[in-house]
Amino acid sequence: MLEHFFGSKTRVKLLQLFFASPERPFFLRELSRLAETQLNAVRREIARLELVGLIRQVERDIALATGAGFERAKFYALNTNFFLFGELKALLGKAQLLQEQAFIDSLKKRGGDIKLLLLTGTFSGEEKADTDIVLVGALKYAAVSKLIRDLEKSLGKSLRYTFMEPKEFEERNEIGDVFLYKIFQGKHFVVIDEFHSSWTPRR
Repeated sequence: MLEHFFGSKTRVKLLQLFFASPERPFFLRELSRLAETQLNAVRREIARLELVGLIRQVERDIALATGAGFERAKFYALNTNFFLFGELKALLGKAQLLQEQAFIDSLKKRGGDIKLLLLTGTFSGEEKADTDIVLVGALKYAAVSKLIRDLEKSLGKSLRYTFMEPKEFEERNEIGDVFLYKIFQGKHFVVIDEFHSSWTPRR
């Protein structure tokens, strides 16, 4: 969708990567790998974004492969002082919500018998979360894994996910499992919940 506004899928992928980590500088080859796009295409788009002032160059020392010292290398980072920074961040955030909703709809249709679906971590801004997605049920693992990989490509970032059988979830919830307890106590979004009263861990 956003490529219709920004003119290029590569540009959209790069913007998603930069806005997902606004303080982090990226190396060109790293951007090419993360965006799954040819290096020349990434170089062209970076030049355009740099020209308008949204991206800035950052020089850093990197260790030589031989171990014999360091060399200066060019990295690229988001210019958080760019005059349209807030507007672009909001637009990309709304586009991410649409991608997340499409992912949820596909999970419900093709993911199997899902009893519990939680989004946390990346989706809720819960930095201390140990996972981003929790799925409990009789899952179609191949289909679910593919949907998550597709979402990772759309978002331009890796996601952590946790699968459980219903029996395992109930047992871990019953004993106040630390992993689940931290998720429940942190910020998270409930998408599907068929366990109802068993939500709060008993300690």
